[in-house]
Amino acid sequence: MKQEYTITVYTENQVGLLNRIAIMFSRRKINIESLNTSPSEVEGIHRFTIVINETEDVVRKLVRQIEKQVDVLKAYFNTNEEIVWQELALYKVPTDEIAEKVKVERLLREHGARAVVIRKDYTIFETSGHREETDKLISVLEPVGLIEFVRSARVAIIKESRGFHEKLKEFEETEPHPSTRENEYLDQGGNVFVM
Repeated sequence: MKQEYTITVYTENQVGLLNRIAIMFSRRKINIESLNTSPSEVEGIHRFTIVINETEDVVRKLVRQIEKQVDVLKAYFNTNEEIVWQELALYKVPTDEIAEKVKVERLLREHGARAVVIRKDYTIFETSGHREETDKLISVLEPVGLIEFVRSARVAIIKESRGFHEKLKEFEETEPHPSTRENEYLDQGGNVFVM
């Protein structure tokens, strides 16, 4: 059965990687509902957050394929119950309409919104939440003349995650970087460098 999954991919920030990942989805005819890229908690490591509607089996195979990409360090998939997530939304409405027809303070309080720009000709409100929450404010503002609306991609944190930097530490403990290995010839300098 199809359901919403959030795929989190930790990568090195390389040109062309987004295109290679997007091709994996298009080849399988999987529609990306939402895509966000951002820095992660580890310097030099970027995080992709991708939302799709698919079966668990398809998502599992897709994540394995994504992890095979050279610049991908780790990929996870989670249901909505396993993550904390938000989307940001902006709404532009005519200032005269909103001032006359709606009590602004009540509107802001009921929908957890705030005014970010107030001009004579328009006002821009901002709110964050789940899609259903940001959609509710659309239905309230449409009758008063919603001029423009935009919603960001999902940002998500995995509830059970200890952070990717912990995964890197674990990896380096089991697979030490070559530069950290002890030199087997260190105490045999006289024998190795004889001329």
